[in-house]
Amino acid sequence: MFSFLILSVYFTLLFKPLYYMDIGILNIENSSGLNKGELKSNYNYVITYLTQNTNEEFNLPTLPSSIHGKIHFKEVKVIFDKLKIMLFFSILVSIIGILINKKRKTIRYLLTSSISLIVIPMLLLIPFLINFDKSFTTFHHIFFNNNYWLFDIKSDPIITILPQSFFFHCAILMIFLITMCSITLGFIYKRAKKSHSL
Repeated sequence: MFSFLILSVYFTLLFKPLYYMDIGILNIENSSGLNKGELKSNYNYVITYLTQNTNEEFNLPTLPSSIHGKIHFKEVKVIFDKLKIMLFFSILVSIIGILINKKRKTIRYLLTSSISLIVIPMLLLIPFLINFDKSFTTFHHIFFNNNYWLFDIKSDPIITILPQSFFFHCAILMIFLITMCSITLGFIYKRAKKSHSL
């Protein structure tokens, strides 16, 4: 379950077409004053910075960043670095668990994972669907012990190219991916159960 959750987060982070599509849908060119090429260049830099092993200072291609802005993105990078470690161990535990269950000739873990994968994330994401603004703020208070994420448009214009609506679309994509993973595990369970009964 945790493996699929983290993979869903990473897929959403790396799925650049979502942002490229939102450039038009959310009219980001007009709200930011940047053309599509600049928007893609700066966004691509952010994704590369968050996902690659680098100690370089956060410096956007065509936009300035304040000290607090740079610190915030460094903190976000630390979170994703920790997620990588969690993903590695969750996959390792999953492999061990699958082998143990295979040896015991039991497949119930597939059903348990399928149900947990859909129930737990949905319970966590319901607040985002009900009141995204408040939940978005609460999320930042939980994961960050400062207010550096409250960007000033003058010193951190990156806020104009990453509208809150885009993050809402990211949440929707993650819900979709998690749901698909749950359905897939449920399908595998039914097929495996049918095979065991033959």
